[in-house]
Amino acid sequence: MTSWLASNVEGATPPVTFELIAGGRSNLTYRVEDALDHVYALRRPPISHVLPTAHDVTREHRIMTALFPTGVPVPRTLGICSDVSINGAPFLVMEFVDGHVVRDAADAVAMSSATRRAIGPNMAETLAELHGIDTQSIGVGDFGRPDGYIDRQIRRWSEQYRSTVGPRYDDLVLGVASRLSSLVPTQQGSGIVHGDYRLDNVVVDDVGRVRAVLDWEISTTGDPLADVGLLMVYWAEPGDGEDFLGATPATTAPDFSTREELLTCYESASGRDLSDIGFYMAFGYWKLACILQGVFTRYSAGAKAGDQTSVDVYPRTIGRLAELAATTLESR
Repeated sequence: MTSWLASNVEGATPPVTFELIAGGRSNLTYRVEDALDHVYALRRPPISHVLPTAHDVTREHRIMTALFPTGVPVPRTLGICSDVSINGAPFLVMEFVDGHVVRDAADAVAMSSATRRAIGPNMAETLAELHGIDTQSIGVGDFGRPDGYIDRQIRRWSEQYRSTVGPRYDDLVLGVASRLSSLVPTQQGSGIVHGDYRLDNVVVDDVGRVRAVLDWEISTTGDPLADVGLLMVYWAEPGDGEDFLGATPATTAPDFSTREELLTCYESASGRDLSDIGFYMAFGYWKLACILQGVFTRYSAGAKAGDQTSVDVYPRTIGRLAELAATTLESR
């Protein structure tokens, strides 16, 4: 690994140290520091039970490389290795972006109230900027199939769910999938879909501006409102009750934007109609249930790297998310 870095990443100088960054439950991220105090980030798939089509670092590398010149805040890519003999799996190397990754309320309250107020609008505007990128103009016109995105996502995540082990809510999860399939709204154009856009997948600076959007492993082109719906799922408000993953959500801290304020900001910046956002929230709850089922399967299979906190609550959480998807779909 060290010799590959020295040969393929300009300026990388041995010896090199690697430190796993806590927080990730999908691709693993390492902080890499060399003898000259250069700092990089390295991303690779999980150690075990990698689901088909998931954890694609080549996809991450391609989309970040294409987006970097546009001004959408992403880390600068520095190298990609597909030779599994080097590290046991493909991996990418990118710049390490300094700033704050806000994972929970404790991280949030350590920031100023002005910073907390600024984060929501900055995230909404950044998402609108991403969704406005012309994929052809940046060379990723073949990055996924933009039409019929939600239908394909429902099929894909249903198949992923069926391939897992762990808590089974088949009637509920697959029943919601069938109901979602029958209610898919007409897609309002297409754009780059991040697939997991949320607060702890961005780096913000001291005044709440987004410095980098991270974790592009399931990005594609499709219906941009899928990102908006999932952001609403993660953007908890005071009074929402227990968090999905056991921690107090950062966005329940004082001065964060409400969901409605985020939607207004995104709608203004993007020009998209959000009258069907209830459907996309239901889809987001359902998709997250399927994702967490996969994570639970991976840790049940013996995965040792990554963030293992709260995995024991996943069986209950998966059922709750599926129920929220059903109720949100009915009340939209």
